Parts: sequence; structure tokens; C-alpha cells
Amino acid sequence: MTGMSGTTGEPPELDTYGFANGCFSLRSGDVYLAANGAAAFSFGADKAGAARFVMRAADLGTYLFYDQDGGYLVADDGPLLRQTKLDSDVTLIDDAYISGAEWTLETSVVDWSQYQLRNRRNDLLLGTEALAAEGAPVTFEPASDCKAYPELSLDATGKVTRTMFDDGDLYGIVDTHSHVHSNYAFGGGGLFHGGAYHRLGVEHALPDCSISHGEMGRKDFFGYIFDQTGNSQPDLASLLPDLVAKQLAVDNHATAGYPDFTEWPSGPKRSTHQTQYYLWLQRAYLAGLRLEVLHATTNAIICDFMIGEGIQESRYGCDDMTAVDRIIDESYAMERYIDAQSGGPGLGWFRVVHTPAEARTVIAAGKLAVVLGIETSNLFDCKLTPQAGDPTCDEAYIESQLDHYYDLGVRAIFPVHKYDNKFTPGDGDRAFIELGNFSNSGHWSNFTLDCPDPQVGGFDSGDVNFGGLNAPRDVYDSPAPVDNSKFPSAPLTTTAMYLGKITEPPLVGPYCQNATLTPLGEHMISQMMARGMIIEVDHLPQWSYVRAYELLQAAKYPASGSHGRNNDGVLYELGGVSKTGFDVCRGDAPGQTVQAFKDKIQLIKDKGGYPAEGFGFDLNGFAGARGPRFGDGVCPAPQTDPVTYPFASYADDIEFSQPMVGNRKLDFNTEGLVHIGLLPELIEDARRDAVDEADIEPLFRSAEGYIRMWELAEQRAAELGD
Repeated sequence: MTGMSGTTGEPPELDTYGFANGCFSLRSGDVYLAANGAAAFSFGADKAGAARFVMRAADLGTYLFYDQDGGYLVADDGPLLRQTKLDSDVTLIDDAYISGAEWTLETSVVDWSQYQLRNRRNDLLLGTEALAAEGAPVTFEPASDCKAYPELSLDATGKVTRTMFDDGDLYGIVDTHSHVHSNYAFGGGGLFHGGAYHRLGVEHALPDCSISHGEMGRKDFFGYIFDQTGNSQPDLASLLPDLVAKQLAVDNHATAGYPDFTEWPSGPKRSTHQTQYYLWLQRAYLAGLRLEVLHATTNAIICDFMIGEGIQESRYGCDDMTAVDRIIDESYAMERYIDAQSGGPGLGWFRVVHTPAEARTVIAAGKLAVVLGIETSNLFDCKLTPQAGDPTCDEAYIESQLDHYYDLGVRAIFPVHKYDNKFTPGDGDRAFIELGNFSNSGHWSNFTLDCPDPQVGGFDSGDVNFGGLNAPRDVYDSPAPVDNSKFPSAPLTTTAMYLGKITEPPLVGPYCQNATLTPLGEHMISQMMARGMIIEVDHLPQWSYVRAYELLQAAKYPASGSHGRNNDGVLYELGGVSKTGFDVCRGDAPGQTVQAFKDKIQLIKDKGGYPAEGFGFDLNGFAGARGPRFGDGVCPAPQTDPVTYPFASYADDIEFSQPMVGNRKLDFNTEGLVHIGLLPELIEDARRDAVDEADIEPLFRSAEGYIRMWELAEQRAAELGD
């Protein structure tokens, strides 16, 4: 074929990435694309009358065209429309919806020196007045005075320059436990509201949450219970009338998202709202965050309850692994999205890594390395009580699943999360979420006073909130005494039959789960070792935890304690890592906020470990966030020396200004860690209290420490296989 440009052979691959966030007019021949009235576009104007578009990247090589007056170039079923407001999969709660505002750049088949625009919704091409099978050749001519695309501010200036310490170790902090994409958990319909990114931008990533939470958040039952009671037992009986009515009788929270954000994000107060939007994460990265373990998490029972009662909607099934698969996909999609904003493949600061060597390369280049993980109850769909259609969870199946998810890039796995599965009892959490274990398996609670001596801590330590549900069994995987198979379609009716037992008083005493790792659970751990994977041990209940450490010690294999457990230092003896935090309140003498951190570093040294430790924020994971130290009753003594602006990063290469979320100004001093982007403030607050900058340095060596643990895991895998 011969193009009009006189070229023969195959069409060239023109640059489709370099237009991101630039200002352009679209010319085809001698005419320009311009508004044709208030609601349409067409070619026909001269240059003076041309529309001026910001080309906002939606993905690599795919753009939104946003004109000088806030109108989008859209084609839904043919005509070229001009719309000032877009629908999306979020606003419609429709996973199949694709916006007609997305256009992918291609080399024009008419003139190989120009482009054609393919509509992502219709797979047709931009014509002069409507979509067409043969597109109009277009050229993007630089323009000026475009309207800024809606977006949040970064509130930081400078460029990352510090990537290594003088001794050759990597410079940077690890967040060992993170849930960036919880909006894709729980069926993806908005039980958890807000995305870390969206192809159409912040207006669709962080919109008003009334879409799913209802007016004044009255449909946000899970957030209401969790935020009001935390790990205490809520008055569930009093909520029955509200559950029947499908909304709370009282206002829960203001719902405004972009641009006003009246009441959320708020890490310390609002558990069901996004705290890791990509620009907030970028601000944390600029403060020194260089390694993040991104765990896919969800909970089928929470999803089934909310969807089954018609309180909220689902975009896809509630099964745990359905959400896990989607979150893995979205992690790579977010990498592409950030690449697209940065000008092309590989140019972004967010990089998913698959080996410790790759992580070292990424961090040394001044970027954020991201490790993929899984934290969910029904791992690999291996429920304790299988339902029709569930897989047969034998050794061969487990090995195939580990291979499959390893191929997808997953490197860190929790054998269990909240609920009993084929590998081990659940963690035995004392919160109201423990009720779901009964619904998930059909087994009564399985707590006992026959616990390890000494006890090893964990979620299954202490009183049992729902004492009426407890009936310890001798055989962990015996047939379930209760048929809860109808729970997904009738959750309230199924649960209400046991309301009397649910409302009985708690059991008081040093209880723990009455079982340990199953043979299949031990096999999975051994197979994770064989693959050099990172074994997350902190959700194991006490007897399983003890057994897991026997296996780890026999193999001389490290593990990750990303919720902070270290088994009295044995974790560090094995080369493993845990997580840290700074105390909130300052004392009479300098250094109180960092003293516990310094003590932990000394323990790691004493146990022969690499003297560094990072955070494990668990943001978006229903774990709360660091609160403020200023405010009535927050600290026992009056607090002084608030964080002020501007201030420089620990590396002295970035300057941070007062953080904003849209129109709302944030105050770390009185609000705490509102979102991950206030990590710079958390560090600055600790630095001001530290006796010496060296007190903080081990935090900035924690990415190095985590990678050393990962390298040791791969080394032991090779040695165990010899």
C-alpha cells in the first residue's frame, strides 16, 4: 500500500506517548476541529477558531480531549459530541462501561505522516463529523491557553537525587503492608469508595461517595460499625431495623468528594474511603518511600451481606479470588497510567518488580518498587467448607495455583486472613468481623484455653467477644454442623436465626484458636519456600504460628511480620523483617516519639539482623491510621512544635508545602495521617523530636533490609532445591 505521504511498505509507528498533558489543536487537511454549537464538534474551522485541547492520557497512547471551556470530545454511537460531564464505570456502577471520550492514537492509513483516532468505546475512527470506518488524518498542532485538566495538587517540588547511602546500601523506606486498590474488593461496587487512579481522572477516581454510601453515608453500614466500635462488640441487635430498612437511621458522614472533600479522606476516622490516590502516593515516594508491598485483599462475607441485602451493588462476583485477580490487573494498569502521565512506557516512578535484583535496579534509579501480594481468607478458593463449583484443594492444585500467581507477579502471600480455610484456622480476630467466620464455614467458633505456653500473641489472644458462638471441636476440618449455603442470597435471614447466640456475653480469659496448620497448609508453606516467595506469618493464629516457625527454623528461611509480630526476635534471627511506627505524643525529654523505634533497631541488632525497619501502614485495610498529637485529650501533656511549612525531606532534595485535597487544606498536627501523602509530615514530626538525625536513619535503610530478606528467601529456595 502507498500512503499519501509517498511511503511504501509497512506504516511507521508514530510516537503516541509524547502528547500527554500537552495543549494542542486538531487539524485535518486545511480545517480544524471546533465546537459546533454547545453540544457537538466537527472539522471546518480555521486555525483561529480551533478548539484547544489538553490531551490527558487515559492509558499509554490513549487520550481524553478536554477543550478550553471544559468540554470533552465524545462519540457514543456516531456523532461527535461535546460533553462537559462524563459517565463512567464508577458513576454507573457498571464494570462493562467504556467511555466514548477515550481515543487511541494510531498511524493514519490515509497519510502515514499523520494520525487517526480510534474510539475505545466503539472501535471506530474519528471522521470529520462522526465516527467512520476510515478515519480522517489528523495532525496535533501545539496551542496555548488550554484549560487545566481537573486534578489534585502534589504540594511538593524538587527531584529525587538520593538513592544510595555512602556504603552502597539502598536509600529508602519500605511500606511492608499496603492495600492500594481496595475499591476493587468486596465486589467492586463501592463498599470501599474511591480509586487510586481512574482513566478519566480524579472526578471519577474520587467522586462523591453517595453513589454507593447513600445520602450522608447512610448505606455505609460496614464503615459505620467499624469506625464507631473498632475492635469492640457493636450493638448489632439495635441495627436490625436499619438493616431491614437498608439504610442507617442517623447520618454517618458527609459524602462530598472532589473537589471539596468535606469529611474524607481521613485515615484515622474513615475506614471505607481511599487514602492512596496516586498523587498522594507520589508525595510519599518523594519523602523517601521506595518499596511498597501491595497486597490484594477482600472479604466475600462482607460483600455477600451488603450485596445480598440490596444495600449496595456489585460490579462482579463476591468471591475472594475474583477480587484478587482484578486487583492484580489494576496494579499493572496503574503502572501504565502513571507511565502514560510521564511520557511513555517505563518512564513512570511506580514500577511493579518481580525479583529483588529488579527492585534494587528500580530503587537505585530513584523510583518506587512495588511487590505484589495476597491477603485474603479463601485463598485460591480453598474454603474450609467447600460449596458447589469450588475446586478440589489438594497438593497438585495448590502447586498449580502458586505457579499461576507467581507467573502473574505475586511474591508475598498470607496463608490465611480472617476466616478458617483449608490451610489453617483464621486469625481469630476479636472484632465484629469474626462473625463472618461462622457464615463462611458453617462452623461454630473454635476457641480454647489450651494455648501455647508462653502465648505468642496475635489476633486470637484474649477474650472471645461472641461467646455464644463458641463450641470447640476436636477435628478442625470435620463436617460443618450448620448449612450456611444460603447466606449469599439471604444473609440477614440466615444470620438472624442465631441472633440469640450472637448477643450472648463474651468469654473472658486467655483464649486462642483450637487448631494448627493442616497438612495442606504445611505443604503450601514448603512450596512457597521452594519458589523463594515471601511468607507472611502475622495472620496465623497462635498454634499455626508456632508450627510455621518450626518449619521456618528447620529450613533456615526468613519471613515477613508485616503486622509487627517478631516471635520474641526469632524472626530477625532468621533474616526476616517486621514493621515499625512512631509514638504519637512527645514527652518531657526529647526523643520519646522515636524511642520505641530505636529500641526495636537494637533488638534487631542483638538478634543478628540488618538494623533497619520500615512501616506497615495497612492503609485501605481497615486498620486505622496515625492520629494527631494536637487536640483536647489526645496526649497526656500539652504538645508543642507543630509541623510548619515549607520543610525539606530527610534527603534534602524535595521541599514540601501545605498539603491540599482539592479545596480542602489538611493539617497533620490536628488531623493526623489523613492519607499516605502525609508521610512527609509524619517523618518531619519525628525528626523534630529526635535527639539526632541518626535516630531516624534506620527507617531509610528499611527498603534495603526488606530486599535482603527477599534475597535470602531466593537463596534458601535454591539451596533447598539442591
